[in-house]
Amino acid sequence: MVTAYFNCSSGISGNMILGSFLAAGLELEDLKQVLSTLPVKGYELEVKDVIKQGISAKHLNVKLIENQPHRHLHHIEEIINKGQLPLEVKELALKIFRRLAEAEARVHGTSIEKVHFHEVGAVDAIVDIVGAAYGVYKLGINKVYASPLNVGKGTVKCAHGQMPIPAPATAELLTDAVTYTNEVSGELVTPTGAAIITTLTSNFGDQPLLKIKKVAYGAGTWDLIIPNVLRLTLAEEVKNLIDADKSMVIETNIDDMNPEFYDYLMEKLFAAGAVDVYFIPVQMKKNRPGTLISITSNLPDHSPIIEVLLKETTTLGLRMYPVGRVKLIKEYQELQTPWGKVKVKLGKYNGKIVNIKPEYEDCKAIAKREGIPLKEVWQKVYATLQSEIIK
Repeated sequence: MVTAYFNCSSGISGNMILGSFLAAGLELEDLKQVLSTLPVKGYELEVKDVIKQGISAKHLNVKLIENQPHRHLHHIEEIINKGQLPLEVKELALKIFRRLAEAEARVHGTSIEKVHFHEVGAVDAIVDIVGAAYGVYKLGINKVYASPLNVGKGTVKCAHGQMPIPAPATAELLTDAVTYTNEVSGELVTPTGAAIITTLTSNFGDQPLLKIKKVAYGAGTWDLIIPNVLRLTLAEEVKNLIDADKSMVIETNIDDMNPEFYDYLMEKLFAAGAVDVYFIPVQMKKNRPGTLISITSNLPDHSPIIEVLLKETTTLGLRMYPVGRVKLIKEYQELQTPWGKVKVKLGKYNGKIVNIKPEYEDCKAIAKREGIPLKEVWQKVYATLQSEIIK
């Protein structure tokens, strides 16, 4: 299976996607032949190698040699259906255009049948979308991921006048996608680019674990303060050998609180949803002994933990910073023992057990009930684990 990851730090457009596919191995003559089966004329494809801030990339331009009419969705569907295209290509291209029509209809308060395409109904949009669908098919791409999309900033001139970036239809298409803006001005995400990438994927974020096979670049038209390229990575997706996530660490230093309160504080923090809480003795300013309180949170909203710290301690402020966590893949089982069932936790790396742990509370309950040392229960469970589970 081929997995594609698009790095969209300079945005994304239809011609950038097609340029990246050509750089990744899609044959230009093959693309031209497929597009020639569409009942659309009056254009030429211009492809050249360019350098963008030191990066070599393919730039594709659809050069118009005849005036093109504005089209409705049914015109475009008729064009695609008449083309000699693989079924998968037709279906994907129609899906992208329908997504465009739905976005335009919501923006203009009309139906998709009445949507009058302007820029996105022109021949270059047809070429970009059908070409992108063919590139996905020809390169054998089965799964797509993308980075957050840099949409740019400022205004752009559309058929309906000057509009803020992203343009209304683009903004509608980017619903549920992850976007941002920085110092780069201009329309970095076009309606066609937004329609294609949001049809191909809903996974916007960091690159997953990939075994890279090919890296290619499609160029945008402008010269920006950053390389105006779309980076396409073709790869094999690697199964997670470990568990990983993103967490927030929340910390504060305290040197003026009754130490009897720390037990209660820890209970409150765990009850608020903390993943981990620990206290470290520290030497603070004026040589005062103090305590570093550190909490790890995976909550989507860290407010409950922050509230506990601010209300239950003497702190005047907190530190927060994101961290990555790497964990063994955990598996839970029940083990039969002479005293009954005990839960056990297995830690796996690369599919193999590298760590085993009897559940403390289960062992503790048995020790109390049977009147035997806790360590004896734990050792018996551990020995049984080694003989029955670990091979």
